[in-house]
Amino acid sequence: MTFPIAYFGMPGPLELAIIGGIVLLLFGNRLPSVMRSLGKGITEFKKGVQGIEEDIDQAVQKDKKEPTGE
Repeated sequence: MTFPIAYFGMPGPLELAIIGGIVLLLFGNRLPSVMRSLGKGITEFKKGVQGIEEDIDQAVQKDKKEPTGE
């Protein structure tokens, strides 16, 4: 009899603490650099999204200023 993984549910606080401890043991010395690069990636993503929003706003403003010519 096999049980799919869907029946297990979410891990509790103790399981999360154990997983966190294992992650610290495995990546402890590299963790600051990993977090730094993750932060830089999030910042670049936000800048990209903001640039796209500005482009959309400029296009909308341009469409509002131009007469339709009907």
